Amino acid sequence: MNLNSIPRPLVELHPGQTGRVVALAGPSREVRLRLRALGLRPGARVRLLGRGPGGPVRIEVEGCCLALGAGVARRILVAPETEDQG
Repeated sequence: MNLNSIPRPLVELHPGQTGRVVALAGPSREVRLRLRALGLRPGARVRLLGRGPGGPVRIEVEGCCLALGAGVARRILVAPETEDQG
């Protein structure tokens, strides 16, 4: 088993790294619906663009750049991709 593909919170990706959304673990139903409307749904490919210390997490999903609060980003579980997967 490749330990790099174990799902982890989105905030644990390195800047520039991509992953596939596995689950939205815990936000309220309204937040999950909003995230899905923004393209963050299981199977979606995301790239971490950057994050501030305790501040917003910047990502790219479906060609759009988004900023999420760190608390929400911690609840988005992703399976990191390796270079040969991307």
